[in-house]
Amino acid sequence: MSLRTSVYIDAETLRIRVAELGAEIDAAYVGRNPLLIGVLTSSVIFLADLARAIRIPAEFDFLGISSYALDREQGTQAVRITSDLSRPIEGRDCIIVEDVVDTGMTLAFVRATLGARRPASLAVATLLDRPQRRLALTPIAFRGFVIPDDFVVGYGLDHRGRYRESPNLMVCKEWPRD
Repeated sequence: MSLRTSVYIDAETLRIRVAELGAEIDAAYVGRNPLLIGVLTSSVIFLADLARAIRIPAEFDFLGISSYALDREQGTQAVRITSDLSRPIEGRDCIIVEDVVDTGMTLAFVRATLGARRPASLAVATLLDRPQRRLALTPIAFRGFVIPDDFVVGYGLDHRGRYRESPNLMVCKEWPRD
């Protein structure tokens, strides 16, 4: 199935904003060595670009998460870890790197799970934020763009595994039917 898309945020605008986010992280973590935790899979391109934009020493790791709706009408979902971090985070400054914060339910699960591992600090950096869909309030320290309730692909975000490779963020003319 081919989606009808148009450029929503072009590659240059993404590059500039990610560089700004890197500078914000540099300023917030002076003298520290944060661990960037990419939530697989859609955050990989954003994480790679963000890690290159950060000038302070930083490391990164990945956390695989699977979520699925239990009841779409009530907004309930189940979340589970499919691939865990490769190192302990106790006493570390950690930044969860997300592609998009939507309902906030998955992010709330990730924050609670990682918070139980006693990091020194736990912040969130997201490329995209859809606050109008939020069901779980969770703080976001570093936000790339606030977007409306549109279905977007590209720059790591996909539809059924496709479109991740686009350097632009593309908006779909309509929400795809699964």
